[in-house]
Amino acid sequence: MIKVSILIPCYNAEKWIKQCIESALNQTYPNKEVIVVDDGSTDGSLDIIKSFGDEIRWETGQNQGGNVARNRLLEFSTGEWLQYLDADDYLLPDKIEKQVQYLAQVPKTDILYSPSIFEYHQPDKSWQEILAIPEPHDPWILLARWYLPQTGSPLWRKQAIVDVGGWKVDQVCCQEHELYLRLLIAGKWFNYFGEAGSVYRQWGESTVCKRDKSQTNRQVLAIEDKIEQHLKATNQLNQARQNAINQTRFEKARMIWLSDKTWASQVISKINNTNKSFIPSGEAAPKSYRLVYRLLGFSIAEQVANFKRLLKFKFI
Repeated sequence: MIKVSILIPCYNAEKWIKQCIESALNQTYPNKEVIVVDDGSTDGSLDIIKSFGDEIRWETGQNQGGNVARNRLLEFSTGEWLQYLDADDYLLPDKIEKQVQYLAQVPKTDILYSPSIFEYHQPDKSWQEILAIPEPHDPWILLARWYLPQTGSPLWRKQAIVDVGGWKVDQVCCQEHELYLRLLIAGKWFNYFGEAGSVYRQWGESTVCKRDKSQTNRQVLAIEDKIEQHLKATNQLNQARQNAINQTRFEKARMIWLSDKTWASQVISKINNTNKSFIPSGEAAPKSYRLVYRLLGFSIAEQVANFKRLLKFKFI
């Protein structure tokens, strides 16, 4: 029976850490260990961690960031497979058991990923929804479209992460996506398992990715560029993958246009350089927008969209 290490980095999560650790200990899969690294919390998190006694292994130190903590957990782990679990998230009881059972059918797998359950919190209510992972389950397309799931969803083969050098310690946001990219470039094997077993809480705007939209957009676009460069260099850049890269570029350009029109136009130019006939799709490009985009281009389409927004606001 393979051993799974459940690895929990924690920073100032006293509201959530008890349920997080309990969800790890209560996994129905028996051959497991639970390790917590407290990343210099200044609230009551460490006292809660200590209260579990010898049911878990733990360490604390000065605050150095989430990826430093994840690498420290990687060093501590003794399992062949890893379950990363952020301190404000939790697992359903049979999450690991079901994924391990499925691994027997796909033994070459390095990353087994599944949909996540998003749990939204507002002052007066909370609710859940499953964030589906659409087909095709081509991991390059899923990464390009930002559909590969958050950190707690997959089971990760430990050796695969070791082989690519662990988590990038200076990656301030898009951390799992940057790791996914290096794993794919290294030829690690991704497989999809359709049952959701990890709960990802959305409860505030405190993360770096939510606070600094500009930095996040730059990181996303940098990853898109690296995906394109690698696939082109290895003759793996088919039309579906190129379209996925360009659709994400387009969606980011629409967001960027509101604050930096020059940068947004540069992103669109990159799309046009790879596919002059690209037409955006999805919720980011309604039918009327697509028509203007096709006939008059991105800048005019954005000006029309902005006029419609202002007109709507005026009559509210």
